[in-house]
Order: sequence, then structure tokens, then C-alpha cells
Amino acid sequence: MSAPIAAPPGSESTLDRVLALAAVPGHTRSVDLALRTLDVSIAGSALIVLAAPMGAVAAAVAAVSGRPVFYRGRRVGRAGRPFQTFKFRTLRPGAEDRLAGLIGAELDSRAEAEITPLGRVLRQTHVDELPQLICVLRGDMSIVGPRPVRPAFFAQLVEEIPQYWQRLVVPPGMTGLAQLRMTRSIGWEEKLSHDLEWIADRSVALYLRIVLATAVRVARRSLGAPDREPA
Repeated sequence: MSAPIAAPPGSESTLDRVLALAAVPGHTRSVDLALRTLDVSIAGSALIVLAAPMGAVAAAVAAVSGRPVFYRGRRVGRAGRPFQTFKFRTLRPGAEDRLAGLIGAELDSRAEAEITPLGRVLRQTHVDELPQLICVLRGDMSIVGPRPVRPAFFAQLVEEIPQYWQRLVVPPGMTGLAQLRMTRSIGWEEKLSHDLEWIADRSVALYLRIVLATAVRVARRSLGAPDREPA
């Protein structure tokens, strides 16, 4: 018999809230339905409004570094189901082959040298992630939730942090508490604690606050202003 899944350090109250939420008949279902409605409304509207700018970005990527315009990659979704995510390609041609098999810090380090000048701008402003709105419409992702990870990286993290699987309770998201609060020194356990906080406390109000805070951060980065340190 396997050992009980432990909560991350200092997050017992978060796990208690997860269990309490699940114990309320129909509550989780109604909240998730409301969040899904918001996802479809926001993603659908954004894709219509941003269709022309996204087309311009696609043309710029093709002109600067050729095709393919989009990066496609497998990620672990809700309940462990894999799905394919989309981003504007920000790495040099052939980078995926050169980076194949790398995960974690080594991947981040090697990938940094593969980013194109245009790709760096797209990443800084998060414009590269706009195609993920398609994943939101399909139901593979949400606007708000834990960031999706590669299958190999997820397997490694589950070995190192057994409770990491708990983030699969909700769909992965384009933004979340961990992204808004994280600094360069944040570790995976701390990221997980923020993800579990979202799972435990998710609501329409918190969803909208995260979306608004993300919009403000993206606007600041686009204007060249430094990020504020999380409180």
C-alpha cells in the first residue's frame, strides 16, 4: 500500500481547503462551470480582437526565422491527459532537435542561447503564448491554472515531489498565482504551494483578479517597466 500523499511544507491548510471544497455537494462543479464559461468568453473574444495582430506576428516570425511559425509541444493536462500546446516559435530553426532530451535547468540554460531577437521580445511581452488561447477554447487549458509541463519533466517532478500530481485536479493555465508571485529564486515546491492555493480557493473573483493582475504585468513589461517584487 502506498504512503499517503503529503502536503507541501507549510501548506496543510491549503490541502484542508481542497478537501473541504470537494466535500460540498455540487460546489466544485458549479465553480468549474463558471470558470469554463469565462474561459470560452475571454478566449473567443480575444482571438477575434487579436486576429490581425496575431497574423502580423506570424508573418514577422516567418520573415525573420522561416517556418514553422508555431511551436507545437506535448504537455500534461487535467487528470494526466496529454495534449498539444501552441506558441509562436521563438527559437532558432532546428533548436528542438538540439534541445531534445533536456529538461529542467539544463534545458532553460541551453534554450536561452537559442532564442531569436524577435523571440526574446515575444517572450518578454508574452505575445508568444497567445496561440494558447486555442487550447483554452478546446478545453485543454484554462486562462488561469498551473502552468503546463512536458511529460518527461512532469515524471521527474513527481519523483522528486510526490504530491506534485495534485495540480492535475484542474486544467493547466496560461497564467496563475505562481507566475504572479514568483521570483528568480522560487523553487518547484513553492510553485506547487501557489498552484494548490488556486485549486483550493478557485472562484470567479480570484480568477478575475489574476487575469487583471496578469494584464497589468504584461502592460508594464511591454512598456519596459520592471516587475514589482511580490508581496
